Amino acid sequence: MQTVTNQIREALANSSFIRKMFEKGIELRRQYGDDAVCDFSLGNPDVPPPAAAKAALERIAADAVKPLGLGYCPNAGIMSVREAMAAHLSRQQRTELSAKDVVMTVGAAGALVSFFRVVIEPGDEVITPAPYFVEYGAYCGHFGGVLRPVPSVPPAFRPDVAAIAAAVTPKTRAIIINSPNNPTGCIYPMEDLQALAGIAEDVNRARERPLFLLFDEPYRAFAYDGVEVPPALPLSRYACVLGSFSKTLSLAGERIGYFVANPEMPDQATLTAAVTLANRTLGFVNAPVVGQRLAAALVDETVDLAIYDRRRQLMARVLRDAGIEFEMPKGAFYFFAKSPVPDDTVFVDALLKERILVVPGSGFGFAGYVRLSCSVDEAIIARSADGFKRAVESLRG
Repeated sequence: MQTVTNQIREALANSSFIRKMFEKGIELRRQYGDDAVCDFSLGNPDVPPPAAAKAALERIAADAVKPLGLGYCPNAGIMSVREAMAAHLSRQQRTELSAKDVVMTVGAAGALVSFFRVVIEPGDEVITPAPYFVEYGAYCGHFGGVLRPVPSVPPAFRPDVAAIAAAVTPKTRAIIINSPNNPTGCIYPMEDLQALAGIAEDVNRARERPLFLLFDEPYRAFAYDGVEVPPALPLSRYACVLGSFSKTLSLAGERIGYFVANPEMPDQATLTAAVTLANRTLGFVNAPVVGQRLAAALVDETVDLAIYDRRRQLMARVLRDAGIEFEMPKGAFYFFAKSPVPDDTVFVDALLKERILVVPGSGFGFAGYVRLSCSVDEAIIARSADGFKRAVESLRG
């Protein structure tokens, strides 16, 4: 008896490497104890939220006991929250925005799924530089979209603009731009973003259904060494920005995100209204009200980014001492390191023997590398050093 569709059956068979490694970590910790396992598989932010979160939650709790304190809100979000977000994003994006331009969503993932619901027809294509966050394929695939990864250029993993331009077809509906990037940590320079914007402008001159630039920015605040993440909205009339507070405020479990489209986009109001409608009809209804109010109270704050920077520096030393090649990430909190052997899953298995968990690059559409998350304590990174060395030595003979 077949209880699920063939599409879902295939998805189950090819379930995310990230989750598989996460579950393997649970198994190893049960077997050997927490202190014996070094788990770099999951980007689960462990740095505490800003100190102001406690007082904000106390204020929210006081309001929660009032009538409708935790009741339904408008599908696009609480108006005062959208106003706070519009002010914040206006500064961040150097674009004048108002509350009507902002839709509060169930995380960045909810924003992506809602967007694809309203722009994708079966057979439409979505381009993304590879390596890429693996769920992109599922998000557009729910509505008949097809993900078209275009390999980036190692070791820096800047997008291959010429190859992306060549990959655009009449069916191409969006180009996803994830910078700072998961899994590489690359921050795309302005010249690359301008070139991608130029592709959209050229294509859209002859289009009835526009090609969108979809900027996925949950890691925007995570930039190191003085590198700037350029504002996205001014680059193109067809730019949309989405993000979340999962990483910047360590609110991953609260599932709060947002969507905004350039106000100069033709028919922008209809797109925003459609995303709001999808936010409701996909079953999200509205973003969680506690999370909305908490995000609004902390919208101009971040977690202590210096902690992540220290971890980045320590992880670089550990990998360098083990003889593992990598490009120093300028953003996010990941390393995308080169496997010492062509088959990245062989390297993953060698590390598992040392009770070190990483994710193979093939799980991000780019074999021959592994992703390591720095959302772990410095003690765990330091403890992994000898295991990395032993794993590399075992493969090099």
